[in-house]
Amino acid sequence: MDLLDKIDKNKLPQHLAIIMDGNGRWAKQQGLLRALGHESGTKAVKTTITTCAQLGIENLTLYAFSTENWNRPKLEVDTLMKLLIKSLKKELPTLIKNNIRLNTIGNIEKLPSSAQKELVDVIEKTKNNTRMTLTLALSYGSREEIVNAVKNISNKVKNNIISIDSIDDSIINEHLYTQNLPDVDLLIRTSGEHRISNFLLWQIAYAELYFTDVLWPDFKEQDLYEAIVSYQKRERRFGKTSEQIK
Repeated sequence: MDLLDKIDKNKLPQHLAIIMDGNGRWAKQQGLLRALGHESGTKAVKTTITTCAQLGIENLTLYAFSTENWNRPKLEVDTLMKLLIKSLKKELPTLIKNNIRLNTIGNIEKLPSSAQKELVDVIEKTKNNTRMTLTLALSYGSREEIVNAVKNISNKVKNNIISIDSIDDSIINEHLYTQNLPDVDLLIRTSGEHRISNFLLWQIAYAELYFTDVLWPDFKEQDLYEAIVSYQKRERRFGKTSEQIK
């Protein structure tokens, strides 16, 4: 039986998040510059986006550029920013054709103005699409996100906008970048690394984690199917016992 046939369309993760890792190592294995690894990785991005939309996954979040990535060599950072702009321009027709809405999370103000402009343009042109929400985490760090949320909530308490006693999960959620997204159900990380790397720390509290040795440029439809099949075999208890959820 084909892997696709094993997927239960009624038990898909509502929110899938992916740490796209391994572009640099892939390039090194091929004897290429790291920049070419990132460029090859864009093919896996397109494949994953269209496959998720076709399956019926409602929310896909991709870790595209972290706050820590600014510390990489300037040439690599510049290349990644140019690649971002190029990809946004190139893939706009794909997003429109597949009825996908673009969203971003992170400290977007740190991006080059040209990248910000392109993002705003694509977000505006896809804002009415309803099939799937694609979120790009750009200049994103979960700790920074949580710190900003704490500051904003503290300021509201200080100014008597909210009371300390009213602070709960929902209040915190309202102050995160992901306030309009559900919690993550399945988190995939490629390249064999077993770390979260400061990605959606609050939002993955009860996510299923899936790690694969496949380097991101080599990540194909079948690899995505494998992750989803693995997810659907797991029992999600959310702190309860097996007997309680049955």
